[in-house]
Amino acid sequence: MCDAHRVTSEHATPAGSGTAPDPAALAEIVARQRAEMDRLRDLAATSAVVERAKGAVMALAGGSAEAAHETLTQRAKAARRTLLEECWITLGTLLPSLPASRDGSGSAGTAPPGVTGSGGRGPAVPPPTSGDVSSALARLARALLRIGSPQELARCLLDQLTPDIAADTVVIYARQPSGELVLTGHAGVDDGPATEWLRVPRPSGTAVLDALRDGEPQWPADVEPPGDRPGGRRSGAWLPVPPGDPTDVCLGVVRRHGEPFTADAREYLRAVARLCAGRLRAFDRSAEPVASGAAGAVQRVFDALPVPALLLTPLRAPSGEVRDFLIDAATAQAAEVFGGTGADPVGRRLLQWRPATAGEPLWQGCLRTLVTGEPYEGEPCGHQAAGAGPEPPAYSARVTALDGQLMLTWIRHDSSDRQQQRLADLQRLGNLGWANWNLLSHEANWSAQVYAIFGRDPARGPVRLTGLPGIALPDDAPALARAVRALVDEGRPCDVPFRTRTPAGVRHLRIVAEVAADAHGTPVEVHGFVQDLTARRRVELALVASERAMLTQHDVLLAEQTLAARLQHALLPLPERPVRPAGLRVEVAYLPAQSGLQVGGDWFSAIELPGGDALFVVGDVAGHGVDAVATMAQLRFTAKGMIITGSSLTGALVRLNTLLLHSRDSHGTASMVLARYDPGRRRLLWAQAGHLPPLLLRDGEARFLDRPGGMLLGASTTPAFEEAECLLEPGDRLILYTDGLVERPPENIDLGLERLAEYAAHHAGEPASLDLLLASMLVGDRRDDVCVLDIQVPDDRGRGTSGGPGQSTG
Repeated sequence: MCDAHRVTSEHATPAGSGTAPDPAALAEIVARQRAEMDRLRDLAATSAVVERAKGAVMALAGGSAEAAHETLTQRAKAARRTLLEECWITLGTLLPSLPASRDGSGSAGTAPPGVTGSGGRGPAVPPPTSGDVSSALARLARALLRIGSPQELARCLLDQLTPDIAADTVVIYARQPSGELVLTGHAGVDDGPATEWLRVPRPSGTAVLDALRDGEPQWPADVEPPGDRPGGRRSGAWLPVPPGDPTDVCLGVVRRHGEPFTADAREYLRAVARLCAGRLRAFDRSAEPVASGAAGAVQRVFDALPVPALLLTPLRAPSGEVRDFLIDAATAQAAEVFGGTGADPVGRRLLQWRPATAGEPLWQGCLRTLVTGEPYEGEPCGHQAAGAGPEPPAYSARVTALDGQLMLTWIRHDSSDRQQQRLADLQRLGNLGWANWNLLSHEANWSAQVYAIFGRDPARGPVRLTGLPGIALPDDAPALARAVRALVDEGRPCDVPFRTRTPAGVRHLRIVAEVAADAHGTPVEVHGFVQDLTARRRVELALVASERAMLTQHDVLLAEQTLAARLQHALLPLPERPVRPAGLRVEVAYLPAQSGLQVGGDWFSAIELPGGDALFVVGDVAGHGVDAVATMAQLRFTAKGMIITGSSLTGALVRLNTLLLHSRDSHGTASMVLARYDPGRRRLLWAQAGHLPPLLLRDGEARFLDRPGGMLLGASTTPAFEEAECLLEPGDRLILYTDGLVERPPENIDLGLERLAEYAAHHAGEPASLDLLLASMLVGDRRDDVCVLDIQVPDDRGRGTSGGPGQSTG
């Protein structure tokens, strides 16, 4: 049995204690605070709606605020509504010209015709016939407090109506000041298919217009959903908001199946439309397009323009974001840019006429010009026009601001322009330029890129062919001169690198040229190109410098590796056979890492002390290389010296910690296990400093000794160390080791400890079991050093004690 007890060193300092806050409690507090903030916001929004509704009643009927509140309360009670529902309905009866309140809930104003005593318009909505419908309308009234746009309203209605009447899609149309109906909100359909319904959809268009004209809901049974959605046509409802009189807003609801709405469902939807009217009053409509008279004058101007052009008016969402452009005027050539469709684009939306524009740079250019007022110039790109041939013509777009609108024009580029552009792009990308020299007239012609390469002002003109060696560096001028003479005199092509000095510094260039002869074979012209190779040459020189640096570093590492290996053999000699201090049998294994330097900071000691006891030490210094070896030697020899001169285990650890703190590397750390064995009592006293616990094997079972307290050496100026005691029995086996034996990144080290205990118990009774244990534990490349002491207590028959006492290593 191992009787573990704790012996605290005289230098130990008690660790402080504290209680960390409970994360669950903190989360609960935060959740309560958020809920309270939401409640207060809803309360403030509700109060704002009630106050606006009271103001409307006061403006319509006169009286005090208290009387207006009482009127609203009585109306709500009579109609079996909540007060908030009644306030929304009251605000929904206001004229569109009334100014929106600051919170977007509407404000008081002149009474519209047809206002009934209950605050409605026309026939009052019958009270709900179901408690579920009443609660649903009450929930909707509360949800309207947080609605900020028609898009949000559509999503809210879809969430509300789906479980009640199996709604599939919700859309909201608003009549613009120009008379056009536009889609301002949608839910249940993606943005892509929704573009099909930007205008009033067909065949439902007639029902929408009838609903707005008559102020009465329409219930078509053949609504076709946008996009490729399964299920065919579906039943729908088009509800004027508010119902009862002609209006400018229509709410559309489409069901998942074709069954018509029941009478209860229709009354429910009428109540929903009446309830939403107050909120919809607050939403601004898109900007009004150009007036018809002005548009006609503009179109006459556009008819006379000889280039493709469009006049665009931005269409904005309630948030102010531009969602599309209305085409107010167009030239006859504009359709050619987009494939010659022949359809008149005037009055259509740009994205509806050509949806691909949203993904092109032109769209961002339009938005940027609209904000900054600066013109946008697009790159030339091809468009497949009718009868254009195998290669479509190229157009470059230009966008200019025009009094809140945009003027979009295109310039067509013919084939010669495109060839010139391609040649210019080729020269720019390849950093080269063409050059011609006439041998008869002695005239020369350079491209703009050649002037840029030489850093020469084009006003000075090109350099004559025979003058090229004069602008090369002196070391390169002779080779260039010979190449030019061979080119002119013998017609031999040249390909010569040379350097020249430019305002930007020395450039590495290359000239490639050949001679063109007349019909009689007489050289008349030299043409070729000049290429700038400076960047490539710099890369080559950098690679050469890096290679030299790598070779130098390799030599330094090799020298350090050799030095470290010699230090290993000098400071940590490995025994060739098991040692037997104090009558024990001890096998030692030291395996260096297989990557990087072959020596690290792991070490061991297994010696017999003058009094007959045995001292066992296993340690590990952080890091590798010569510095780690030096620190290892310092700790190893100091630890043995202090124990031999009578220091306790904990006292030695405290002094070693001080020594490490005052060493050259004050940030270095080390772990260690110190164990002292008394053969008379078979008593093992041990202490540790941040090290893994020894493994005890007894009767075929393996377990780790309970670690006494202790921290890494060098981690603190006031360390605390403790001792533990274990009584060994005949046949016991104790394994001391470093972390390289059990670590396999990135797995948890606990898995390595479990694996060590399992393999050690499996090989406990086999000869040469340490070799078998190492072979089982160490699989693949080792990233760290491995040091192991395998201590075996002889059995009662004394086997394993031959060789006499006092043998030791380290």
